[in-house]
Amino acid sequence: MAVSQFSNSDEPTRSRRTKSVNWKALQPYLLSAPQTLVFLLFLVLPIAAIAIVSFWNFNGFAMSPGFTFNNYLGIFTSKVYLATYLNTLKFASLVWAVCLLISYPVAYFLSFHIKNPKWQTIWFLICTVPFLTSNVIRMISWIPFLGREGLINQALMGLGLTKQPIEIFLFSDFSVVLAMVHLYALFMVAPIFNSMIRIDRNLISAAEDAGASPFQIQKEIILPLAAPGIAIGSIFVVTLVMGEFATMRIMSGGKSSSVGYLIKNQLDSLQYPLAAANAVVLLIITLTIVFAILRAVDIRKEL
Repeated sequence: MAVSQFSNSDEPTRSRRTKSVNWKALQPYLLSAPQTLVFLLFLVLPIAAIAIVSFWNFNGFAMSPGFTFNNYLGIFTSKVYLATYLNTLKFASLVWAVCLLISYPVAYFLSFHIKNPKWQTIWFLICTVPFLTSNVIRMISWIPFLGREGLINQALMGLGLTKQPIEIFLFSDFSVVLAMVHLYALFMVAPIFNSMIRIDRNLISAAEDAGASPFQIQKEIILPLAAPGIAIGSIFVVTLVMGEFATMRIMSGGKSSSVGYLIKNQLDSLQYPLAAANAVVLLIITLTIVFAILRAVDIRKEL
């Protein structure tokens, strides 16, 4: 009887322990449920809806639910569409290259030539000041400098370097790249600076004691350790430029086009299936570029 009573009294305790174990096992899922729900509602479902609409029928005037590959066939068989995609890739490459050439020296200067962490923070915040204003304001602010009667042309003519205004400064590929670099350079500076600030300075001192030149230190130590930051910055810049349309329209004066601007025009014309198909193709191309960057550089140490 005593053994039976002891066994019966132990059952509630085991039940409570089982419930406690089950609750602890469910806690991670409950904590991640809100983020998962937001992710599904505002990312997965919209992309799925775009993909579905991209297969709908469109006769040039109206769309109807259905399943057709004509929208995609139109993209890959049209020279205009293909030229637009190549133009977008061209601008993404140019902006990425210029941002990297500007951002790497800036991040290096902030990380290695300013020793005081307080002044590093102050100078970095100074770099961010222009980015506190609207993108449109920063973009339009270049027009008084680049136009035919702008400050740059007036200075060149005043110095006698040219007799007439130079046309390439405004409403050209040059002005588009310049405006995009101005808009997105900080997205390259910040992650590179974050990588460089973590580099152990003892590695630099040991390399200098071993007789390594500044170029060798850059090549063998700083650049490899800053590669994750460069990769993160590259992802930011490339993805932002691939979807650009406002800068392309304003700074090119309508002379150049991008896939983002093409999609915007198709939406304005109520050509939703064509716009959705272009959006899907653009997303696939952008994700391919991102995956290629992630395969080339391991960024997990930065996360």
